[in-house]
This record gives sequence, structure tokens and C-alpha cells, in this order.
Amino acid sequence: MTQLNTLFAQHISELNARAKTILARENIESLIIHSGQAHRQFLDDMDYPFKVNPHFKAWVPVTDNPNCWVIVDGESKPKLVFYRPVDFWHKVPDEPNDFWTDAFDIILLKKADQIADHLPKSLERAAYLGEHIDVAEVLNIGILNPEEVLSYFHYHRAYKTDYEMYCLREANKLAVKGHQAAKQAFMAQKSEYGIQLSYLKAIQHTENEVPYGNIVALNENAAILHYTILEQQVPQQFKSFLIDAGANCNGFASDITRTYSFADDEFAELIAAVDQKQLAIIEQIKPGVSYIDLHIEMHKMLAEVLSDFNIVNLPATDIFDKKITNTFFPHGLGHFIGLQVHDMGGFMADERGTHIAAPDDHPFLRCTRTIEARQVMTIEPGLYFIESLLAELKATENGQYVNWEKVAQFKPFGGIRIEDNVIVHATHVENMTRDNGLS
Repeated sequence: MTQLNTLFAQHISELNARAKTILARENIESLIIHSGQAHRQFLDDMDYPFKVNPHFKAWVPVTDNPNCWVIVDGESKPKLVFYRPVDFWHKVPDEPNDFWTDAFDIILLKKADQIADHLPKSLERAAYLGEHIDVAEVLNIGILNPEEVLSYFHYHRAYKTDYEMYCLREANKLAVKGHQAAKQAFMAQKSEYGIQLSYLKAIQHTENEVPYGNIVALNENAAILHYTILEQQVPQQFKSFLIDAGANCNGFASDITRTYSFADDEFAELIAAVDQKQLAIIEQIKPGVSYIDLHIEMHKMLAEVLSDFNIVNLPATDIFDKKITNTFFPHGLGHFIGLQVHDMGGFMADERGTHIAAPDDHPFLRCTRTIEARQVMTIEPGLYFIESLLAELKATENGQYVNWEKVAQFKPFGGIRIEDNVIVHATHVENMTRDNGLS
């Protein structure tokens, strides 16, 4: 048995143990987990790209096959009903035969509407986990997406198994290849679209296989946090490049960001300063630390950068106290990552799903949980020159402290974001992104 076989067997054992606990607690007999089904485009005969139910791919590393089902009772070997139709229009999935298949009793399903023949005989105390409530109701499954079960699995999803860590490392390894290719394409003065093609070729993913729409932003476009236009025209001048892009391995995502200056100029020095602060905040990560406190400490560090570069004409402590950093760093420090890019569980205090709200001053924070071993998260501070936020700042009393000439100098560069994916261990932090060679 290979290492991956062993890791996956241990992973399924852990998921079964979690299922057994929550099923007993909620007096549920089985979980029926749906991979999902295709969505037809409005007034068309084609489907949108298929996106698998994350609860399904937690058990089965198959992300491209609708109409599949996992049936779990926490005691028996899980059953996988795998959709394999007779179809001359489309590529039919191969019969499962991979590192993960020994963990399941596998039944092949030729017609999607015949799933009822393979469900448990008693469905009154069975729970459906999935998107298609109408399908579950037709099948007479008794319990639909019970909040207690979902909260339990979402809370524990934060603690990654060794198999999940393996997949996340591989996803980082792939994405690093793409980032290195993208940087070369930028220095070769390719368009945003051309850089995107270089990235996808390097990781051998299609546009539908990457975990999210890549952000490939040149110059002032780097100030748009979720920029996904991919302009095909080469800009007249190359100043800066921000790329936020990941990769998939067995349904697990990486999410990495880097920013580059085309010239060896002051913006390059600003990037280096933000990079140094990002590494410094990672050094502070350890079990028992609040992610909220970490985020606030990052604001204090970025206040130092704003002061050092004379962007704001105040000492760092005053910049932080006056909340001026919120204009330049408007998003959260990061988020959990795993089966989903913004993985579940980041706001949960316990298995019941008790919510930990983000502070009023930092409403866009995506994680408020106390840091613990086996959690995997992104750390992604940023420093941006966003026109609408700068205009709001200029209209306040704090506007008098800003060096607007320096802001005007940096605005054509858009902004900076540096993002790594890290695993928290009991005694240290593993930086998967840097370990794979991305500086």
C-alpha cells in the first residue's frame, strides 16, 4: 500500500468517526451525500460548469461527476454510488480504480433517476447533505441539510487530516509553478490574458479547474480586489503586476498572491516592506492566538510601512489609532482554506456553530476563530491605493495627514498583496508556499 493509500484510509476513518458521533447525537441513522447535478443555462441546451458539493468531495476525490452519492452510517464501510451512464454524446467517467477506491463499496449507476434503488430502506431518519432539496424531497429523504450536522462537520473541517495536508501541499506545489510562469510572462510584457494562459499551461489546469477565477492585474488594476477582466491588449507601460491564483489537488485548493514591480524602483521597495511584515506576522502564529488579534497586529505593522514611506505623515501608533490603515488595508488578513477556498468554520466557537462576529472596525474579516494545531489558513496582508476609499479618507479630518503627492505617485501601481498558505502545527508553522520555492 502506498503512502497515499494509507493517508486516505486514515482520512476516511476520521470522517467515519465524526459521522458516528454526530449521527448518534442527533438520532440520525445515515447521511446521504449528493455530489450535485448539472445546472442548465437559461433558454439553452448547455449546462454551466459543474461544481461539486464540498461535503461530497470531503469523502470522494472526484470533482467532475454529477449524480453521485455517498451513503454513510458511521459504522459500516461507506457506500459510493458512482454515476456511469451509457452516453455517446459525452465522455463517460472511467470505472473507479484509484488510490481511494478500496475505502468504499462501489455501485455503478447507469441512470441518475435510479438512485432510489440504492438508498437505505429506511429514510425517515436519514439526512440529505447537498444543494438539490427538490431531489431529496422526491426521494422521500426525511431530514434535509440539518443545521446541527452541517455545523458539526464545518467546525471540524478546520482540523485537517494528514491526507488533507498532503493534498494542500500538492496544490501549493502546482500553484507555485504557475506563479513562476506568470512572473516570467509579466517580465516578457505579455497582456493579462497572455499571463493567464502562461499560468494555466504551467499548472495544466483548464479555466474551470482552478479553484477560483484568477486575479491577473497589471498596473492600476491591482487596486481592484476581485479583478477578473483579463484584458487582452498589452498596456502602453508596465509598472506593476498582482496575481492571485491557486490550483486544485483532489478537490483541495491553494490560494496564493504575489505582487511585482517591473522596475527596481520605490514601489519595489514598498513590496519588499509589505513582504517583510507578512513574514513577521506569520512568525506570531501559534496555537492559542486569536485570529482577530493577529489581524489587528497586522494593521499596526502596516501603519509602520505607511509612516516609513511617508505615505501618511504621522508616527505609526497614531496612524493605527486614527484607523487610517483601514483605507489602505480594507480586507481581512486571511481565511481557512481546504475543500473550499474560503473554507467553512472560520467564525465558529464550537461544534454547535456559535458565531464569533468580526469586530465592528474590521467587518470584512473572514476568520475570527482561535488558532489551533492542524488548521490551515492563508495570510494575505495588502496595501492598496483604491480611488473610492482614498476619496472618503480625503474628506475626513484624517485627510490632512496623508501625503497626497506620494499617493499620486503610487496610484498607477494599484496596490500590493502577499499571500501564503500555512499549516499550524503544535510547535511551528509550515509555510507551504515558501517551502515550494516562491519568494
